[in-house]
Order: sequence, then structure tokens, then C-alpha cells
Amino acid sequence: MRGNRSDVRAGGPEVRGNGADLGRPEVREAWPARLVAWSAMSDAGSSPAVTTPGGPSFRYNARLAGEIEARWQNRWDVEGTFNTPNPTGPLSDGFDAVAAAKKLFVMDMFPYPSGAGLHVGHPLGFIATDVFARFKRMTGYNVLHTMGFDAYGLPAEQHAVATGQHPRINTESNVATYRRQLRRLGLGHDPRRAVSTTDRDFLEFTQRVFLRIFNAWFDSEATNPLGGLGAARHIDTLIASFADGSRTTPDGRAWSAMTEPERRTLVDSYRLVYSAEVPVNWCPGLGTIVANEEVTADGRSDRGNFPVFKRNMTQWLMRITAYSERLTDDLDLVDWPEPVRLMQRNWIGRSFGARVNFASAAGDIAVFTTRPDTLFGATFMVLAPEHELVIALTTTAWPSDTDARWTGGHATPATAVMAYQSAAASKSDVDRQVEAKTKTGVFTGSFATNPVNGRPVPVFIADYVLMGYGTGAIMAVPSGDQRDFEFARQFGLPIEATIRPPDEWFAEHHTPPSLDCATWPTAYAADGPAMNSSNETLSLDGMGKADAIAAMNSWLEQNGCGHGTVQTKLRDWLFSRQRYWGEPFPIVHDEIGPIGVPESMLPVDLPDTDQFAPRSFDPNDAQSEPERPLDRLTEWKNATLDLGDGRGMRTYVRETNVMPQWAGSCTYYLRYIDPTLVEAITVDENERYWMGERGVDLYVGGVEHAVLHLLYSRFWHKVLFDLGVVGTPEPFGRLFNQGYIQAYAYTDRRGMYVEASDVEDRNGEFFYEGEKVNREYGKIGKSLKNMVSPDDMCEAYGADTLRLYEMSMGPLEQSKPWDTRAVSGAHRLLQRVWRVVVDEDSGESRVTDETASNDDLVALHKTIDAVRAAMDDLRVNTPIARITELTNHLTSTYPNGSPRTLAEPLVLLIAPYAPHLAEELWSRLGHPQSLIREPFPVADVTYLVADTVEIPVQINGKVRALLTVATGADGASLEAAARADAKVAAQLDGKTIRKVIAVPGKLVNFLVS
Repeated sequence: MRGNRSDVRAGGPEVRGNGADLGRPEVREAWPARLVAWSAMSDAGSSPAVTTPGGPSFRYNARLAGEIEARWQNRWDVEGTFNTPNPTGPLSDGFDAVAAAKKLFVMDMFPYPSGAGLHVGHPLGFIATDVFARFKRMTGYNVLHTMGFDAYGLPAEQHAVATGQHPRINTESNVATYRRQLRRLGLGHDPRRAVSTTDRDFLEFTQRVFLRIFNAWFDSEATNPLGGLGAARHIDTLIASFADGSRTTPDGRAWSAMTEPERRTLVDSYRLVYSAEVPVNWCPGLGTIVANEEVTADGRSDRGNFPVFKRNMTQWLMRITAYSERLTDDLDLVDWPEPVRLMQRNWIGRSFGARVNFASAAGDIAVFTTRPDTLFGATFMVLAPEHELVIALTTTAWPSDTDARWTGGHATPATAVMAYQSAAASKSDVDRQVEAKTKTGVFTGSFATNPVNGRPVPVFIADYVLMGYGTGAIMAVPSGDQRDFEFARQFGLPIEATIRPPDEWFAEHHTPPSLDCATWPTAYAADGPAMNSSNETLSLDGMGKADAIAAMNSWLEQNGCGHGTVQTKLRDWLFSRQRYWGEPFPIVHDEIGPIGVPESMLPVDLPDTDQFAPRSFDPNDAQSEPERPLDRLTEWKNATLDLGDGRGMRTYVRETNVMPQWAGSCTYYLRYIDPTLVEAITVDENERYWMGERGVDLYVGGVEHAVLHLLYSRFWHKVLFDLGVVGTPEPFGRLFNQGYIQAYAYTDRRGMYVEASDVEDRNGEFFYEGEKVNREYGKIGKSLKNMVSPDDMCEAYGADTLRLYEMSMGPLEQSKPWDTRAVSGAHRLLQRVWRVVVDEDSGESRVTDETASNDDLVALHKTIDAVRAAMDDLRVNTPIARITELTNHLTSTYPNGSPRTLAEPLVLLIAPYAPHLAEELWSRLGHPQSLIREPFPVADVTYLVADTVEIPVQINGKVRALLTVATGADGASLEAAARADAKVAAQLDGKTIRKVIAVPGKLVNFLVS
């Protein structure tokens, strides 16, 4: 069922029409008082005088800028200037007027609303997308641009724990602050579409999307919408295939012969959302599991700096690995920066190789290897300390003749393994993979059998092997892998060559050629002919890598001990947190297992409580167990419901984990399309219109989200694509990563940051409260105590000045330093633009009906051409220089007032950057309507062709003069003009001219002797 909630986000008074409508009494009654006052002054043909002591009454300064900005922001709100119409539904009013226009969906990565509010680094991307969106509206596009807030998560909960204030109160206060700050910047967002992930409507939307994924499975044999194999399908299709016998149950029994619990358990094992025991990052000090990205390189939580331990716990996961192939291949469909695509490919880590089974007393140990051709050189095995077979492989006593180096100094394998597991649990994955560190590990006491030669190989555990890649177990071929080589040297294990290195490799390492690996200084990991790699039914000796891998994979499959396969580093997405402040799962449990609640019962709200703090433990107690805050709320947890499944009212136990913060950001772009929807995720017509064939047209945000947010969002979108909810294979067609704004930060002798605003500069040395401090550059932020508030800049100069300055700092994709002193340069430019139109003393218009000269028109149209080309390419900094040149030309050429044919285009050119100023000037030029959809100036090509061109004159290839000639001058004319030039004539005097090369528009070259 699809529908709309028409009363959601009405967006203020319903005011439509053009500037003439503003005179209607019923419209004025809806205006804020300040806007009514502005209207009265506008009707009188004047504006309020803003006086500056000792200066003109109508000079454009911070006070006047503030008045202008406030008036226009109010008018935009009242008129619904940025209300973008949908093709259908409650937000469709006005679509007929733009139905023939091209659409443009522009998005910013929405911010987390922290208590500190915005600093000047935050709006960089927001202003850039606003400049681009305003430009595109003026070039005829129907533009969807709005803003949302990613408002759940650990920071808000920790603030609540510290203050005792409910996280919703603080979060909504922070959102209100952000909304106020963003509005003050004049961002042209459609306010009706603004969302916060904590809004009840948005929570319902997120839970609805989750249920679609929960009630789906991945059918590897189904054809997806792009024609490839593998697609998500509704879980009912799986049940039907078991019921009709087209899919065999794992144990071969008929579906009808299975009990209801058996059926439910089987179906749940196929779902795209499932629960399993997995290694997690347990932080006792926070009382919750944290994601990998929330763990620092030294194995501590980024919030609170508590120790983090690896533990196996039952958690919710999403089967993102089912989409690893499409997530990799479909990167070719998007216009993204290549470094971001490379990061995603590396994160997914697709590798081609083989899965090999080593038999052991505890069962087969499966390994994945990209080099199955080196299997004859596997002399030992290494398992991750968390591997599920470690306990079964650990013997009660050391085998006879066990090397003392293998025991870790312990009397039994059990004590050695337990101690090593405990030590490894306190290390981060990053720390465990440091290449330069000394390799550590202990022997389990067990051996496994190498399938190609029957050799028993010892099984170790070591922290350099992770459960996050492959199978959590490796076959160690020390001759071909540096980590294995170092481990083998450390523990006295055999190293046997299976690939013959070339003589050049030995020469590079200053080692005599030898096939005795004991003499090798390092492992040889490159290609070469295979050696020492044969048994009774297989010989790889002499083969190259590709042939050897193919032969080995075939042998493994024929002998039932492995097969060729594709492996990824990507692991299924850990999708649960032991917190209060997050989206509740729309799941209940009965005596059999989990059940998704019907979508008609959404949203499942968080219960109100003052017991939102998670239980924390001794930070070093690795064996502690999480206690979820929602488990304490028994009235909410134990719910009596009728799920509509024919079983009537029953008591269920609600899921007490909450979703991670990533959930809210996965599909928020779909909510922007229509935030009034209920009982539906999208309306086909609106979704198809705004997403088009490639998804969001422009998505701007920081490169720090290159992998996780973007990868998770792509995964959710692909599931919805398979299920027919969306019509594009990718959510974001074009991605642009803006740089950062950096500022000076200061540290005291303890290395602690101090407030940058309180630091004194004493002749190049810096002091805080009388103590000398060190200065460094860093990303602006609360932690570095170098925040500069946009509110302060708006107060000192006006929002338009801040917008113009941030856009002028350099290319959007580059990081750049903030310099408050340089902001005044942008302000002075706006003052000059103001003076082109307005007399500072009287406030009257200075624009004349004088005819512009040809030189003026050339300057104007060259500026227009350059600005349009740069804006289309998102080079938002370069037009400012051209606009400055044009402004300076007008103020110097027309000191008493510029021609209207020049002043009006100038105002339109600067409108995307300084929209309040431009609207005010446009109004003063006699236009009652907003310029938001006024056509952007178009260059007349007749003024872009230069009348003259400068060409070099060379003598024997060396430039001796520059000659200005007519653009169309032919070769003979060029030669004549060059000979007539006094400087050239002097150089040619007394020389014999052997040849003259004259290329029209390029050069003249005299070859002389």
C-alpha cells in the first residue's frame, strides 16, 4: 500500500505567486513583523538607513548586510522560494511549471548535530552545493536540495549519561542550533523535506526499509535487474521453493516433514539479516560493543579512551558479502573520484584463489589462498586466536620433542593458548597487522595434514592472522610470504622453496644464487617457474603461475580437498549495538526465534526512560557481559501483540539491541524525495523522476566516508533495487569530495590543546595564559580547540561575505587554511558590487540607461563564458576572480553609475555566491520577483572572438619580440608586420635571411645566417 501523510511538514503559510501577490492583505498577515516592515520600506522605494559613524548612510557593511539577509530569508520562507515540486503527491504543487525542465538532485552528506554547533569548516561543502544548485536553477533546472541530520548515536548518549538529561532533549536542541545556523547562511534548501533521523516519521521509514531487508534472502541463481546472477528476493519465495520441492532442504527431508521450529530456523539462516556468534570489539568501560572504525590504532575506544577487547558474542549481522561482487563491479557505473573507488575495492578485497581443506583431529581446517600453486611449500598452519577450532585443536599436553620456542613458556598447550588469546584480545586489528613487529604465537599441540603431500604440519595460533579475512586460518608458505618467513625464522620452522627466483633477485639482495632457503635474506613473493611441487598424480614443476594455479585447482577438486573460488576481505555487517539511543529493531522473539513485526505496526518507538545509561564495567574486565539498557524496561520489552499471523494476542520479547548509527544514513536520500509518505518507502513516479537512471546527480561530502557509509548505503540500495522499490542500481551517480578548512591549533608543554582564540602572538612566539605554546595546523574542530563560529563571521561581515570567502579560498577538493583577516577582502568586493547599483549617500540607484561600449561588452561576455564553464565543472572558486575583474572594470570605467545592460548581468553572476545582496540589488533594479529562477546570463559568442592576437617573432627559433596583429592576418601580412617592427629589424640587420616561417595566429620565425 502506498500513501501520503498530507499534514507533515506543511512548511509555514501557504503563499504562492509572484512578487505582485505580496501586496495582498491575507498574505501580509502571515508575514513576520520584520518582513512587513521591509515590505513597507520597499513599497516606499527605499531601505532602512544603516549608519556608520563617519561613513555614508547606505554603505554596505555588516549591519546593513544583516538587515538585508534577515529580510530575504524571511521572504524566501513566506513565498516558499525553494519549495521544489514533485511530479505527484502532496508536494506536487507547481510541478506543471517545471515539468519540461531537467531535474537535478543535489545532496550533502548530512551532519551529526553536536552541541558545539557549526564551525566555519562545516559549511564549506554546504555553501558549494548551494552555489551550484542556485546556478542550476537559474539555468532552467528543477533542483531538489535540502538538508537532514544524523542524530542518533553514541555521542548524544554519552552526553546524556554525563548530564542526566535525556538524549532526545539535547539532540533536538542541537538540531535547532544547526537549523538556525544553516538558515542564517542563506542556504536554498526546501524546508518541507528536511529530516532528522530521530523524527518519528523517519524512524518509521528506517524500520520499514530494515523489514524489507529482513524479509529478503539472496538467491544466487536468480537474475537481477541488470541481467546478472544473484538477487534479493522476498523470503516467501524461499519458503515456496522448499514447499514445492524445487529447493532441497539441507538434510534432504521434505518441507512437510519438518516441524515449525525447524522450518523457522532453516528460513532464518537464509535471511539477509541474521544473528550469529562473531568476534566483536567489546568495550567494558563503555558497556557496549563498538565498530572497527570506533577503535583507535592502539586498541582503545575513540570515545572515552577505554581498552577494547576481541570477544565472540551473538550479534545481528547483515549479509553484505552476498553483494561483494556487484559492489565491486558496479563501481564502474558511477562518476566517483578514482581514489574513493579504489578504497572501496580494497575494502571489499576481492581475490581469486582456492579453498583448501587440511584434515586434523578436530575436523577439516579450511583455508583460502590466492597462491594454491605453492601448496607443496606449506610447512605449518596459523589460525586466528578467535578461530572456532582452536579449543578443539588444543591438546592437554605437549607432544614429545616440542620445540621450547613453540610453547610460550607454558607447561601445557591449554595454558599457552588461553594466555595468548587473552593478550590478543586487547590488541586492535591495526596493531596486529603491523609488518615491522616481532611475530608471536603458540603451538596448539595439534597437527594437520597437507593434502598434496600427506605431510603433518603443526598448527599455531598467532595474532597476525585475523578472522576478518578468508577463513581465519592460513597455510603458511614461508618461502613465498614475508610474514610467514619471519614467523618460521622466529620459531625454527622449515622453509622450502616452491618458486625458483631469478638470478637477478639474488643479486639485488647480495646473496649467491641458492635454492636452500636457509640462505635467503627474505621471502620471494614474485612469479617464476614452479619447483619441488609434484606428487604421484600431479606435477607443477616448470609451470608458470597461471598454469600452475589452474592445474592445482583442478587436482584439489578431483580429489575432494578443495576447489577454486573467489574470496573477499569484506565481512558481513555487524548491525547491532548495546545502547539506548538508537533505532529499535522492529523485531520480537517468541519461543522459536525472531519475527519481524508487520509494517502496519511501525514505528516501534524507543520507550521514554531515565535509565538510558548502559551499564559500564571495570575497563579491563574483558570477560564482562554487556547489559543492554532496554533490557531493564520490562514493560516495554515484554509486549502483548497480535501480529496478524492467525495466532491472536500473544506475549513476545522485543529485541533489545538497537541499530547502529549507520542505519539512518543508508537511505535518507529516498526520504528527501517525499517525507510525507506513510506505509511506503517510495512512490514510483517521484522516485523514478528524481533518481533518473544514475541516482543522485551530485553528492558532496568528506573523503572520510569513502568506505563505510557509502558502502553500506550502496548495499541497502541494491537490495531495494532487486526488490523493485527503487529503479537505479546505484544511489549516487556523481560523488565529489570537498577538502577541509584548517586552522592553527596550539598545544601546551603537556601536549594538550588550548583555546586558540585565547592565544597571544608575541612577535612570532605564542602564549596562552602567560605560558609559551606550540603552534600547528589542524582540521578545525572541538577537540583541537580551534573552532571559529560562522555566527561570529556573520555578525562581523554578513553571511554573504562568509559564503564568498569560503568559495574563494581555493579549489573545493583541496584543503586550505582559514585566515580571518582575509575575510575582509571578500567583504570589500561585495561593497564594490553594491556601489555599482546603489549610491552610498542617498541609497538611490546609480544605474543609467547609457549604452555600453564594445570593450565593456567584450569584458562582460568573456566573464559570463568563464563563469558558466567553471560552475558547470564545480570549480566554484574560479568565477570569483572573473567577477572581481568585471566589477573593477565597471567601477573604474563608470564612476558615476554603470549602464543597466552591465549592472544587471553582474548582479545575476554573483547571485549564487551572495544571494541576499543579489536579491536586494535585483529588487532595487526594479524587479518585483525573486531572481532565483531568473535566467543566468548567456555569453554572446560574437564578443568572445578577439580582434587581435599576440604572436611571438623568432630568429633562429629564439623569441626576440611579441607582435600584436589582426586575428585573421595571413602569413604574408605577419611577415610584413614582423619586418616592420623596429626591434626585429635591428636583429635582422646585416643577416642573410635563408627562410621565413609564418604560421597565422601562431608565430613568425626567421632562419638567418
